[in-house]
Amino acid sequence: MITPAQLAGMVDHTILKPETTTDDIHAHCAQAVALGVYSVCVSPSFLPIAPDWLHGVHVATVCGFPSGKHKAGIKATEAARAVTDGAEEVDMVLDIGNAISGDWAAVRADVSAVREAIPASVLKVIIESAALTDQQIIEVCTICADAGADFVKTSTGFHPAGGATEHAVALMRRTVGDALGVKASGGIRSWESAVAMVDAGASRLGLSGTAEVLTGGTSAGDY
Repeated sequence: MITPAQLAGMVDHTILKPETTTDDIHAHCAQAVALGVYSVCVSPSFLPIAPDWLHGVHVATVCGFPSGKHKAGIKATEAARAVTDGAEEVDMVLDIGNAISGDWAAVRADVSAVREAIPASVLKVIIESAALTDQQIIEVCTICADAGADFVKTSTGFHPAGGATEHAVALMRRTVGDALGVKASGGIRSWESAVAMVDAGASRLGLSGTAEVLTGGTSAGDY
């Protein structure tokens, strides 16, 4: 059975709401340190984060967020700037319209552009699994692996189709095997749902209500 400390070590403690302020980021980082999470995930406009706010907690950010409807070169530039500003990990949003239409070359180009822009950083690809069929999920995850991604990630937490499901996480894990990480995010608001995602194959969790999840409560919020 996983412990709260072990689960915390898998968490990207996330704050991506558009109304977020610098004071919110400071408080979020303080909570991240207190909870012992792996990283904070913040909007790129808040980078760089002062090291004395982090005390060893890693820094992640997003690009092409939340729609993914940005040209690949724009995502690449955004990701590169974020890394220059101190991000160690970048969660890019795939243009899922390309996956839905079966334009696999465009899917590959999207991921490859960002990978090439940040060759030494961790790249997670958000595929909005709830909006895709199982076969589309398999195709996208296979391409992400081939294009050099480090993780495939279920969701932004903003798409109306929904967030992470155990089924999607398990399918993503079966597709990528041990070669990539699988990040479950979007709608994970309780200890039980977080553990279920880990049991299904998630190696990282994106949580906004991290404190409530770790204490066995229920978070009312999302990203």
